[in-house]
Amino acid sequence: MLRDEQLSILRDISQSVAFADDRHGKIGELIADGYVMKDGDLFELTAKGVTAVEEHAAALGASDVEQASASSDRLI
Repeated sequence: MLRDEQLSILRDISQSVAFADDRHGKIGELIADGYVMKDGDLFELTAKGVTAVEEHAAALGASDVEQASASSDRLI
């Protein structure tokens, strides 16, 4: 399972956001695990990386819906 910091890096890469040099070491782990590939000076998500980002977003969306439902239930 990916840690929050790793998911943050994957999201940044998917949105073409530049990040600090101190995070480059952590990218090596993601490359080794097959989530990221390097293309010249750029990093790109692999299909596995894209899936991880999408699943995380879906899980967050599901928890938001559950929280909204629970909040509306309390209003009744």
